[in-house]
Amino acid sequence: MFDLLIIGAGPAGISAAYEAKKADVDYVVIEKGLIGNTIYSYPVGLTVFSTPEELEFREGDLDPAREKPTREELLSYYVRFVLENELNVRTEETVLSVTRAENGTFAITTGKAKYSAQNVLFSSGAMDNPRKLNAKGEDLPKVSHHFRETYPWVRKNALVVGGGNSAGEAALFLAEEGANTTLAIFREDWENTDPKQGCIKYWVKNPLEQQLEKRCLQLFFLGKLVEVTEDTVILEDEEGKICTLENDVVFVLIGSDADLSMLKGLGVDTEEGKYGEVPSYHEDTFETNVPGVFVAGHFTNHRHIKQAILVPRKIVPVIAERLRAMRTKE
Repeated sequence: MFDLLIIGAGPAGISAAYEAKKADVDYVVIEKGLIGNTIYSYPVGLTVFSTPEELEFREGDLDPAREKPTREELLSYYVRFVLENELNVRTEETVLSVTRAENGTFAITTGKAKYSAQNVLFSSGAMDNPRKLNAKGEDLPKVSHHFRETYPWVRKNALVVGGGNSAGEAALFLAEEGANTTLAIFREDWENTDPKQGCIKYWVKNPLEQQLEKRCLQLFFLGKLVEVTEDTVILEDEEGKICTLENDVVFVLIGSDADLSMLKGLGVDTEEGKYGEVPSYHEDTFETNVPGVFVAGHFTNHRHIKQAILVPRKIVPVIAERLRAMRTKE
């Protein structure tokens, strides 16, 4: 019987494990992919826009070669942190179900084992649940909802659909490295400059505008994606005109959402949050309406890596204090 079972070994899960170990809370982390799996899913060679102090678990630990770390530097840091602190993280193990017993404890079944825990923290990312346009042909093999690297698409016709930083970065990488790139975006998203609204950040937008001037990038003000075929993509522009483009690959990068199905199965209430539907949770403890079920990262309105790291520092002390009180009564 673990005191705490943590689902997900991203920044929130690693932070929770570290805090649990310091607080003498018996814990285990279950991760369906790799340590820092969301970071691993970032584009190869990406420079992370956050500064080191927003990404590290201890001040001064992350020492990138430049002002901001690359994907590879950040991923290496998270892996080394887990290894050097001997955190109990079990990778490539998928949680299949979480159920709550009458006595308030939890039974967790994975693809490899069964676990029992007094408390469960949901802190997995959302990369495996990308949003889709549900356009005809979106299920073709050439359509991807993740962008990893440029080089397979050099001198090929690439379309990127999306209005946020991920879409902007993908379009920039493709255009800079020789793909014939079109960014399909709503005009209001392209013209939006409010950093709080998920727009393309200036350090990506400015280079994109340079690529437009060099004619290495095409901009398409989107009405909707009509259809993807084997060798074309059919778009409707903002004025309703239908356009057909020659195409080899499509990246639909319009965001992702955490999978709430297990939480709902436990009876956790949900509400409309900053980024869409989220579990209802206490703002101080991040505990849901189901006692012993806590949330962090993409399951909250605090999704930035810095916030994902800080939230477990509120959760673990609550669990540790309850455990002390329970053991004192015994």
